[in-house]
Amino acid sequence: MDNNKSNPNVIDLRVVFKNIKNNKKLFYKVLPVVFVVSCIYIFSIPRYYSSEVKLAPEMESGDAGGVLGSIASSFGFNFSEMQTSDAITPLLYPDLMEDNGFVSNLMNIKVREQEEEHIVSYHDYLEKYQKKAWWGYPIDGLKSLLIKKKDEGGSKNGYDPYNISRNENSIFEKARENINIKIDKKTGVITINTTAQDPLVCKTMADSIKDRLQAFITDYRTNKARIDYNYYKQLAIEAKQEYEKARQRYGAYIDGNVNIAMQSVRLKAEEMESEMELKLNNYNTMNTQMQAAKAKIQERTPAFTVIKGATVPVKPSGPKRMIFVAGMLFLACFATIIYLARKDFHFNF
Repeated sequence: MDNNKSNPNVIDLRVVFKNIKNNKKLFYKVLPVVFVVSCIYIFSIPRYYSSEVKLAPEMESGDAGGVLGSIASSFGFNFSEMQTSDAITPLLYPDLMEDNGFVSNLMNIKVREQEEEHIVSYHDYLEKYQKKAWWGYPIDGLKSLLIKKKDEGGSKNGYDPYNISRNENSIFEKARENINIKIDKKTGVITINTTAQDPLVCKTMADSIKDRLQAFITDYRTNKARIDYNYYKQLAIEAKQEYEKARQRYGAYIDGNVNIAMQSVRLKAEEMESEMELKLNNYNTMNTQMQAAKAKIQERTPAFTVIKGATVPVKPSGPKRMIFVAGMLFLACFATIIYLARKDFHFNF
């Protein structure tokens, strides 16, 4: 008795394999076509390279002990590394790429392709030196014919990174796609990963972004100290000028009354000498404050340790051509098997 016939929900694999074997010529037709189409597609997409920098910045640490710190550590968070008195914590550094002002500062970085001699800005590289798949050119040409809109937006009173045109915005978006900044919440290590169609360009951008990020962090960390230093420096200059004026007045008065022994002259001289000493003390105080603020700048300046430097990649990061073609062949083979075995699946719902 044939149990398969009595139970329509049971699939006879022997029948399925026999059906596939009898229609194997279909595979000879489908797989070569899929192979050729996949190769044409994937080999038309320009290759890209990646470079990476790992940076460990010095951070102000607070007291991260106690029960809360223990609980956080069990989930992979190190409060001793992340706790800081700064308004912008290290966890927010990756969000800098969302700021047009920061991205705008990256546009003037000078880059050079590995096989070329001319040097261009990163802005021009993204705008004029990007390779496309062959079908991208007719699509762009068709768009230019059908969509005849001028480049709208942008500031009318000079360049403003927060008021940019559509074309400029598209370039900024390309930069954001090619640059990735992330931070390890456990160790505090900042990783900068850059992608470009040229290996030397992505290495140059990784190094340059590392320098710009270091400068941003340093400027932010030392901003209050620099404001204080400039404030006390101005006060010290003014105090010195006041002291010099008081000293000159006192000297001129003494020289003019050197042979006069009147009590009023002596009292006036003592009064002017006291005033000069007060001005001198004020100047010394402001100068001390200025030197302390200057030392605070150095104290607040973070030290950076480069854990992994950027290198010129030898091999492209993508697209993975062999993996893509193999994957498409597998999907085509699987789809063909499903197509041939579709009549052998009988399910009653």
